[in-house]
Amino acid sequence: MASLILLRHGKSAYPDKVRDHDRPLAPRGLRQAKLAGTAIRRYGHTVDLVLCSTAERARATLAQAEVAAPVRYIEDLYGASGEEILAIVDAERGDAETVLVVGHEPGVADAAQLLDPTFTLTKFPTSAFAVVEDGHAELHIPR
Repeated sequence: MASLILLRHGKSAYPDKVRDHDRPLAPRGLRQAKLAGTAIRRYGHTVDLVLCSTAERARATLAQAEVAAPVRYIEDLYGASGEEILAIVDAERGDAETVLVVGHEPGVADAAQLLDPTFTLTKFPTSAFAVVEDGHAELHIPR
């Protein structure tokens, strides 16, 4: 069964004179990202492929999450809409059963909702992830 995991990057810092794309994770974001990786592994999925935004905070989230899978850094994931995320997944997936996307809001939540119209939420927290299987999306907030 093909699965998609949509992970929002961890809480970012806002240092002066650093452009948005280059913002690092805040200390809280580093902790969150590690917890997200643990939760993904605990959920029982073996990730076959990671598609990660090139933004520093997304790359750092992936590094902290310690996901053992091939990684493709995709510049177009930065600022991507839900439709764009799903098109990238379709183009890059190949024969990967479980794909992890490390991206940004609102794109990750929109992608989950496109795959599961009943998936509604008011906020997709940092380092939270949605697992989408068989047209059903389930949000996980690592603690």
